[in-house]
Amino acid sequence: MTERRVLNIVHALVEDEPVVALHGPRSVGKSTLLREFAAGRGVDVIDLDDPEVLDAAIANPALAVSGPAPVCIDEYQKAPDLLRALKARLNREGALSGTAVLTGSTRQDAVCATAEALTGRIHTLTIHPLSQGEIAGVHEDLLSVLMDDPDEAVAAYPTSTTMRDDYITRVCAGGFPLALRRSGAARARWFDDYVLLSVERDAVEIARIRQRQVLRALLERLAGQTAQVMNVTSAVRDIDADRKTIDTYVRLLEDLFLVRILPAWGKTLRSKVTKLPKLHVVDSGVASRLLRCSEAKMATLDPTVQTEFGNLLETFVVGELAKQVSWLPEPVTVGHWRTNDDDEVDFIIEYDDGKVLAFEVKAHQRVSRSDLKGCRKLRDTLGDRFVAGVALSTGTRSYTFEDRIHVMPVDRLWRPVRRRSARADRC
Repeated sequence: MTERRVLNIVHALVEDEPVVALHGPRSVGKSTLLREFAAGRGVDVIDLDDPEVLDAAIANPALAVSGPAPVCIDEYQKAPDLLRALKARLNREGALSGTAVLTGSTRQDAVCATAEALTGRIHTLTIHPLSQGEIAGVHEDLLSVLMDDPDEAVAAYPTSTTMRDDYITRVCAGGFPLALRRSGAARARWFDDYVLLSVERDAVEIARIRQRQVLRALLERLAGQTAQVMNVTSAVRDIDADRKTIDTYVRLLEDLFLVRILPAWGKTLRSKVTKLPKLHVVDSGVASRLLRCSEAKMATLDPTVQTEFGNLLETFVVGELAKQVSWLPEPVTVGHWRTNDDDEVDFIIEYDDGKVLAFEVKAHQRVSRSDLKGCRKLRDTLGDRFVAGVALSTGTRSYTFEDRIHVMPVDRLWRPVRRRSARADRC
């Protein structure tokens, strides 16, 4: 069984929070995580995927949540009245920490009005697909080392042996546990079934949608925009639906954790900074399948395919960074930065003290000075707030390009740094 970094975070959160809700895509491993957590606490899991358990919970929600704390409920969105019952229990007993841990395959605010029942008493945590480090059984620490000593992060691995074909394999595989157990046609079928079930069952379950074919078409077109500034008008040009419906469906795809909307960051830094978000499919394996980009296809030198690989690699890297951000003990703000002059940085992490890490993704091996102009512009704009800018490429060398701007292979994301000192780990 893969050790999930987030498990220790959940154990820590229940010491402070009355209710912890673990949200994330279907089949990402939330149920396994909840069972492991419950076993460590000596309690049972109320599995609402079991029809008999679900019927009993709907018939008597107060009884369902009356067991010893923490009450562990899997797929709680199937019986949202359980939230009201939890609220009643908290009102009776006081807002005690560690009362319940829930999992759901939709965002908490998308379930229904009953989600408001626990406002101020519920902490949500996103469970992502497996990180490359979790798959390999290593403890990623790049973000913490970059904040402490960027030079150490560069020096730890001067060279890499990871080749482009390996990156293609990782991009196409993604991070869903069940997909990783398959290969070839079996994995392709799993991705197809995953998308079908998300659209046919989950979307209907939470939104009662009537135009499933429109939702599927929209997802396929948005996949074509992965790692690009979101342009809904372009994506839906040939879809037979009104704009209000389309906007609702975009939010629904985000609520189902099929797409990630990365907001524009630093809109007050410069007058010409775009306010438009970037779009990423949540898992690069799903994105690759939606685009029909197989490993064999991406290994060719076709220019169109190479552009698609660049976008998929950025989506893959942004996903890995988002996973590592979710393990940080302190709250951070993430986004992308882009100006109307085409200066851009693919992923920004801003800490509460105003310090900033910036990441740019390049699908080619050689990183030129022009590739780094966005990082340089951001460094000059932020001054001392800019800790480090990193261009992650398919090359094999780590080096400092100039002041606070570094070049590293993409695989540095999942190679733990051998520290030269015993600094406290911030991650």
